[in-house]
Amino acid sequence: MTFHIANAPCSWGVDDPANPWLPPWQKVLTEAAQAGYPSIELGPWGYLPADAAELTRQLNAHQLSLVAGTIFDDLVSEAHFPELVTLTHNLCRTLASVPAAVKTPGASAPYLVVIDFGNPERAKYAGQSEKAPRLSADDWQRMMRHITILSEIAWQEYGVRPVIHPHAGGCIEFADELARLVSDIPHQVAGLCLDTGHLYYAGMDPVASLQQYWTRIDYLHFKDVNQRVWRDALSRGLDFFTACAQGVMCPLGQGAIDYPAVRTLLTERNYQGWITIEQERDPRHADTSLRDVKASLDYLRSTGF
Repeated sequence: MTFHIANAPCSWGVDDPANPWLPPWQKVLTEAAQAGYPSIELGPWGYLPADAAELTRQLNAHQLSLVAGTIFDDLVSEAHFPELVTLTHNLCRTLASVPAAVKTPGASAPYLVVIDFGNPERAKYAGQSEKAPRLSADDWQRMMRHITILSEIAWQEYGVRPVIHPHAGGCIEFADELARLVSDIPHQVAGLCLDTGHLYYAGMDPVASLQQYWTRIDYLHFKDVNQRVWRDALSRGLDFFTACAQGVMCPLGQGAIDYPAVRTLLTERNYQGWITIEQERDPRHADTSLRDVKASLDYLRSTGF
């Protein structure tokens, strides 16, 4: 079977658009194409050109399409929520207007990846389930309501498939929160984007988690985790992005995740969605991004993806 594989700007260290060390977006598009990827995520809003016509020209020039856009923000706060509504319209309008990743049978690219992040206490205790404070019942329900509203905008107004991404350092990270999420938000509202690296970081077995939530998965992120750096980060209580700057994410095939087992599962279940490879890093280390994203893709292809 054919697996459709993309990459994302975070593999060049692009997560915070205000970071002064970000590489030029032209470098990201050029190197993604050079490495052999047909599609890429949008990254934080405003990093790639916001004008749809200009973005279309740039994607076409690099023979790339867009597979997804991302909300990576505080999904709990009521005061901040109007900004997220505006962001959702901007992201989805763009995804609906530019060259999008090829649709496959049973898959609904492009996607809107919805990630909670911004609670400093949760960021501090990434990967540490016993120490990380959980949201109150009211805060959790407010977050669920916000996710539902944003998902309905994406899906009903733009035809962009919303997928919720449990993320290290966010308020949806650990096994209990993932179970609660799928109980509270029906699949017709939003699917899941499960990320092998973030599942592992949060103490879950990636293959077992993919099996458990298979019927809810619309989109996948692949990462690999340097187990030595991960254990050291947890023992020292590092926040997630400090751990990333120290190399906790590594090229696929060089870490702890069993990708041949992942491939077996996806083949048995006839997975039809897209897979996006990511390797979060400090943007000051983006000089090795081309080498690493090519190594990850070459490794996946060597294992039959």
